[in-house]
Amino acid sequence: MSDAQTKRFTFGPTALATPANALTLARLLAAPVFVAMIVVWGATWFNLAAGLIVAGSDGLDGYIARRHGTTRSGAFLDPLADKAVVLGALGALAYEGHLPWLPVILIAIREISMQLYRSWASRRGVSIPARTSAKVKTFVQDLAVGTCIAPPLVHHHGIQLTVVWIAAALTIGSGVQYLLDGRRALREATE
Repeated sequence: MSDAQTKRFTFGPTALATPANALTLARLLAAPVFVAMIVVWGATWFNLAAGLIVAGSDGLDGYIARRHGTTRSGAFLDPLADKAVVLGALGALAYEGHLPWLPVILIAIREISMQLYRSWASRRGVSIPARTSAKVKTFVQDLAVGTCIAPPLVHHHGIQLTVVWIAAALTIGSGVQYLLDGRRALREATE
C-alpha cells in the first residue's frame, strides 16, 4: 500500500468511529462478561484463553490506532477499558478469596484517581502521555490475574501474592511518575 493509500485510512484526533475505538469498546463491553466468567468458573483454560484475548486486544487496538491515527476518544477509552478489565478481575478474585483485598484496593485507588487526574488535566489542554512503566504495570496486573485463573497455578498462593504485590508497587510507582509528569506539563502550559 502506498503512502497516499495509507493516508486515506487515517483518522483525525476528533474521530469517534475508528477501528481502534471499536476494538476498545468491545474490550470495555467484555469486561463484565470476563469478570462473571471468573466468578462462575474460576480457574479454567477457557477463562485463561479469554483473559489472554482481552489483554492481547489492548496491544492490537494500540497498534491499529498508531497506524490509522490516534484520537482523543481513544486516549480516554483505552485506559478506561484496561481499568475495567483489570479492576473487575482483581476485584472478583479478591471477593472469591484468591487475592488479598489490600493490594487490590491500592491498585483500584491509584487507577481510578489517575483516570480522574488525566481527565482533569485533559480539560485544561494538557495531555499526559503513557509511559513505558505504565505498560509494564498493566502487564504485571494482567499477570496477577493470570496466576489466579491458570489451572496449573491455582494452588500456588505464594506466586499469586508475590505478583499482586509487585503489581501494586508498580501501579503506585507509575502513578507517582504520572503525577510528576502532569505537574510539569501543567506548569509548562501556564508559562
